[in-house]
Order: sequence, then C-alpha cells, then structure tokens
Amino acid sequence: MAVNIKRLGKHLLGNRARVRKAFSPQGLKRIEAAIKASEARHAGQIRFVVEGALDGRPLLAGQSARERALDLFAHLRIWDTEHNSGVLIYLLLADRDVEIVADRGIDAKVGAARWREVCAIMESEFQQGHFEKGALSGIERITAELAAHFPAQGVHRNELPDQPVVL
Repeated sequence: MAVNIKRLGKHLLGNRARVRKAFSPQGLKRIEAAIKASEARHAGQIRFVVEGALDGRPLLAGQSARERALDLFAHLRIWDTEHNSGVLIYLLLADRDVEIVADRGIDAKVGAARWREVCAIMESEFQQGHFEKGALSGIERITAELAAHFPAQGVHRNELPDQPVVL
C-alpha cells in the first residue's frame, strides 16, 4: 500500500491547536446551542464531532473521513437511540472533509445525495476559513430535513449530548 505523503504531512501537523484555532470555545457553545434548538423542532438527535487529524494506524492505513465517521457513529453510540434517529456531522479538519452519517430510518428518507449537498455547502465555508458559519449552516440544513421528515411530536427526551466532541 502506498502512503500519501502529502496527506500524511497534513495529519502529522494537525492537532488540537488547529481545532482551537478553527473553533473557539464560544463558537463550540454556539454550535451546542444550535443543536439544542434544532432538536426541539424534530425527533432526531444530532452530534457534531471535529477531529484535527488522524494518527497512528488509521492514518497509516489510509482511513478515509467516511470510514472514520462510521467508526465514531458506532463508538459514540449515535445509532443507539430509541427511534433510530441519530445523525453525526463529522469534520476531519486536516482534510477539510465533512461526512454526515445518519441512522437507517433517517437515511432512508433523506438519502445520500442530500447529505452530500449539505457536506459540500459546509466544506465550501470551511475552505474559506468560516468554520463556525459552516457548522451552523450544516446544522440548519439538517434541521430542515429532520423537521420535514421527522417532526417533533410531543415531548421527547434528549438521548445524546448536544456538546460538540473535539478529538
């Protein structure tokens, strides 16, 4: 297997400092508040995860952002909601790659093509250095999809933390 040297360099230089530069503590609080407000409008559960860079075996094995997002979807138990209503927004900062992984019930209604559109909008903002704006824009678009397909019905409990995860 050939190692992509350029990608390897980006990831070796990527760290939590890069994440802190892109997302201030106040920005992360605004993302958390946006998730909380979003979940009041639909039956879904949203998690936002930003990772500065891959390291170790995943990096050397050439793990893609999609593969990492699927791993985190399972590891963070986003799939383990009562109504199969979890959605992960994953940003691999070193690659400026966004992935959305939705539980099977949601994914069947919204579809991969729409998720790719949302990812592309977010990635465009990130390319311009507008990280918080891109994240909030993505949450807004996901909210619209979830509200359309899975509107809030009565009181529902918050099954997953709203706080962004920084890796």
